[in-house]
Amino acid sequence: MSSNLRVGVLGAGHLGRIHIQQWREVEGAVCVGFHDPHPEKRAAIEQEFGARPFTSAEELMEQVDAIDIVTPTLSHHALAEAALARGLHVFIEKPVTHTVAEAEHLMELAVKAGRLVQVGHVERFNPAFVAARPHLLNPMFIETHRLAQFNPRGTDVSVVLDLMIHDIDVVLSVVDSPVASVSASGVAVVSDTPDIANARIGFANGCVANLTASRISLKNMRKSRFFQRDAYIAVDMLTKEAEIVRMRPVSGEPDPFAITLELGEGKGSREISFEKPEVKASNAIREELAAFAGSIAAGTAAAVTLEQGTEALRTAHRVLEGMAVQHA
Repeated sequence: MSSNLRVGVLGAGHLGRIHIQQWREVEGAVCVGFHDPHPEKRAAIEQEFGARPFTSAEELMEQVDAIDIVTPTLSHHALAEAALARGLHVFIEKPVTHTVAEAEHLMELAVKAGRLVQVGHVERFNPAFVAARPHLLNPMFIETHRLAQFNPRGTDVSVVLDLMIHDIDVVLSVVDSPVASVSASGVAVVSDTPDIANARIGFANGCVANLTASRISLKNMRKSRFFQRDAYIAVDMLTKEAEIVRMRPVSGEPDPFAITLELGEGKGSREISFEKPEVKASNAIREELAAFAGSIAAGTAAAVTLEQGTEALRTAHRVLEGMAVQHA
């Protein structure tokens, strides 16, 4: 019997197709097949990748050790519940479920089943964020902009659950403090739910995060800025670049080529330096799937746990509630 992790993919849409493609590159795993309720999608994926189509999710679950759920959010809970009942490990795309109650229910089921569940917050694996992460030490102000050109795909949900939730998860992974307050505003421009939104999240330690997401922009942007004592870290998740601007006290003769900031009489001066950490090229989706397979093999916690995915969803719903108050 093969020691490879046998994986099945549920959903063969835009993202599901990419997952099926990337599982072929993950060491220690084999994609047994996939299921999608649309026959034309099953035929297209089978022809493109030679992947085996299954006519039902249940049939696929009988043949695998782990299931990768890349279906519309409304179906996440039922599919994950069925997979955990069969004793399968579960990878589940973001947002983890439609409601927080569903996510909390899955946490109970995962504990009872003793199976690993990982949530697909892919920006954690963005090479620019990975390069910047070791330099993020107690940031106290964070600003993120996630702007996308209009695409009808995804407009069935608010821009908060479609786009902003990526940055909510990143911010929660960096700030080691509970959320204390959330205020938000949003506007529905071309769809029935908000297409542009801004949220201000306050944390118990005093950190504040200001998040903006739009799906009606003229250009794409995915930038995050982190401000902390004596440093400013900028991460461009679209161009895969990171930059660190540091301020250090000047000791001795200042570097004639450095930017020096005089702080005033008796307060000394600061030397400003610029660093660009090495960003190693990688495919973020492949990296998150490989991490999932690796955690199962090693018996370690998921890189993005079900609890973390639930907390991101809970915070996203607080943003939505804040926008509802705005329009009340």
